[in-house]
Amino acid sequence: MAETENQMPARARSEVDPATILAVIPALNEARHIEACIRSLMTGSPELRTVPLLVADGGSADDTVAIIERLKGEFPNLGVIHNLKRLQSAALNLAATVHAPDAARILLRCDAHSIYPENFILDVARSLSDTGAASLVVPMDAEGETCFEKGNAWIVDTPLGSGGAVHRGGNVSGWVDHGHHAGFDLAWFRRIGGYDESFSHNEDAEYDVRLGKAGGRVYLDASIRIRYTPRGDVARLAKQYYGYGKGRARNVLKHGSRLKMRQALPITMVAGSLAGLLASLVYPPAVLIPLTYVTTLTLASVYVAWKHKSACGLYAGLAAGTMHTSWAVGFLREAIFPSDTAIAR
Repeated sequence: MAETENQMPARARSEVDPATILAVIPALNEARHIEACIRSLMTGSPELRTVPLLVADGGSADDTVAIIERLKGEFPNLGVIHNLKRLQSAALNLAATVHAPDAARILLRCDAHSIYPENFILDVARSLSDTGAASLVVPMDAEGETCFEKGNAWIVDTPLGSGGAVHRGGNVSGWVDHGHHAGFDLAWFRRIGGYDESFSHNEDAEYDVRLGKAGGRVYLDASIRIRYTPRGDVARLAKQYYGYGKGRARNVLKHGSRLKMRQALPITMVAGSLAGLLASLVYPPAVLIPLTYVTTLTLASVYVAWKHKSACGLYAGLAAGTMHTSWAVGFLREAIFPSDTAIAR
């Protein structure tokens, strides 16, 4: 495929001293996922075991910390720090300001729900070095284990799910406004004050707004991909996207930024459906508005089930509707009644 003006030319990545890298995994009750995540990050070059890998635990009530302590015997570079503020934003800030080795120049953010490709840590560091980016972002490919997770995964990376965000299954590398954070130039991270810890969600997008205003650039490297497990039931998915909606509203209120079309559509669909239901009490044809929305979700479920030849695909519409509704409610709640504090997700 020909390179576009927005893409970096293909070339071998440069070498990076592992001593200049600090990798951090924010975690809170991740006993189900944490070991697989750590093992994937340590798969590949022997140099990986010389890179400090810190799990910033937010006070897990399950076996997350016990699992990490057990793995320390196998991975001597693995450590635990205690994130009393619980939030992912605070975890990265704590690591960058208190626990970063003197030699550290690159900060990696890793997600406990994700499975990483071989040499992910080194590849992100090399790509940051090669591009000169202030932040590196990567595509996320959702993969489920349970039936609901599969239906969720099959819809979230589509326009009907996440709205077609560039980091959701994207395949084209280039400079972007925002994406799923993987690595930071540590000097840039410190220069703009790290994450805003009043954000429990959308802290990455808020960071990228400030970074852009300061002159830093964000690069999406589509050759470095991660697999992640989406939420496994309606309640947890609703909580997640409610938080995302609130975070986006806080971003808009803080920076005066405008919503993109893909972000405005959930609000339009949910508000329109609710208005249609209410209007149908006096004008029955108005019920066609919510019926059209529900029919779209139903057809999407059938299509996804057919495409993947699995009845689990029938959960796709439910997952998409949960995302849309929760995101819209969260956004409107925060836009109308702004809150001052963040709550751990």
